[in-house]
Amino acid sequence: MPAWLNQLLPILLLLAAIAVVMRRLPKIDLGHSAEFRRRRFFNWFPLGLTYAFLYMGRYNFSANASALDAMHLVSKQEFGNIDGWGSAVYGVAFLLNGPLTDRWGGRVTILLAAGGSALMNVLMGTAVRFAEEGQLGHDAAITAMTALFAGNMYFQSFGAVSIVKVNAPWFHVRERGMLGGVFGILISLGLYFAYDWSRFIAKLLPMPWVFHVPAMLLLGFAVLDFFLIRDTPGQAGYQDFDTADASSGDTGEQIGPFEVARRMFSQKVIWIIVAIEFCSGFLRNAVMKWYLIFADKTDLKGFVSTHWGVLLCVAGILGGVFAGFISDHVFESRRGPVASVLYAGLVLGAVIVLFTLSLPIAGWTVVFMSLCVIGVHGMLSGTASMDFGGKKNAGIATGIIDGFVYLGTAAQSFLYGSILPSGDAAKNPGNWMPWPVAMLPVALVGFALATRLWNARPQRQAAAH
Repeated sequence: MPAWLNQLLPILLLLAAIAVVMRRLPKIDLGHSAEFRRRRFFNWFPLGLTYAFLYMGRYNFSANASALDAMHLVSKQEFGNIDGWGSAVYGVAFLLNGPLTDRWGGRVTILLAAGGSALMNVLMGTAVRFAEEGQLGHDAAITAMTALFAGNMYFQSFGAVSIVKVNAPWFHVRERGMLGGVFGILISLGLYFAYDWSRFIAKLLPMPWVFHVPAMLLLGFAVLDFFLIRDTPGQAGYQDFDTADASSGDTGEQIGPFEVARRMFSQKVIWIIVAIEFCSGFLRNAVMKWYLIFADKTDLKGFVSTHWGVLLCVAGILGGVFAGFISDHVFESRRGPVASVLYAGLVLGAVIVLFTLSLPIAGWTVVFMSLCVIGVHGMLSGTASMDFGGKKNAGIATGIIDGFVYLGTAAQSFLYGSILPSGDAAKNPGNWMPWPVAMLPVALVGFALATRLWNARPQRQAAAH
């Protein structure tokens, strides 16, 4: 069996098992016809795969950070700074891209995300090639990579907003828990593509192809999306329906982005959600972006680091499906209890890593933490943003919430880039203690905030006259 198929097979088997289980779960019957559900599948599935390949075009850089360091192209601290600036751009870009998505629709903006990210990845690959060949000096190469990665993250920021904006009119609130689970699955597949496919590509082909391959995939899906995706059921020839979210009963004109933001931030629940998602952004990338560097520098490579992409994918799939199931079938489509349960897992995980840093169990623990944080992210950025923003304002709502995720990501990038060991000091696992130490208080704050959302539900708007 080929090596790539040997790695992909467990994921395919897991997805097949989940599909069987989900088909046997009690159905939430909202009266959709079989034909409508088929058309809805062909709307969200290519959109979702585009989002997964956007992840590949985003995390391919961090997946190969150690290799770029070994080639003396990008050091650990330079990687932290480049990633930090890119994450900050991603977070701030939502101030513009959220309103643009509400104005233009998710179909247009997912095309912008795919096309723009493809262009930036082509240029990053070209910059790496010039640096390898000596046509670009080290300082110039770092400057170019910083600017291009920031540009990539700007276009990437359209991705999450687009997927939520398109799906909001197609799914009722009672269906969105499992949709949040699917959102987690798509993130997980993207991480698998990034961490295993791109590292596999780097072994077979020159390093620039780590960036060129995602670009080609994104362009292919942009063409597919152009022909298949529609923003609403009405645009696809079906009846639009009341989704029972925050836009329910709001028949007035589309209000401006500042008024939407004012109304959102007048709700205490939104402040809590964005604070939780800041913590989620910090923790998600503290685990995903730094574990491989830790394992490589300390020479603690093992099964977990070798199969990091597969394990992240499996963990994310399980976390997303678990979160979606208990949200819709146990907690009556409330998102707060799910976030509380998963954040308790993050606190436990941070404590275990703190005391087992040099042991194999630390690797398995951070996989478990990935399961928890992907589940939280699917529930809050992928689902609560639809619920509390409503289908009319899903772009701005997602932009605000996901923007805080990447401000948290930027914070951890700059922090870890400066406090984690480098050179010979990085070879000693004990010198990496700041890594879990910084995660623990963030996880505790996230857990405390998540419990405040236990009974939170979206409030419908009164009908406009």
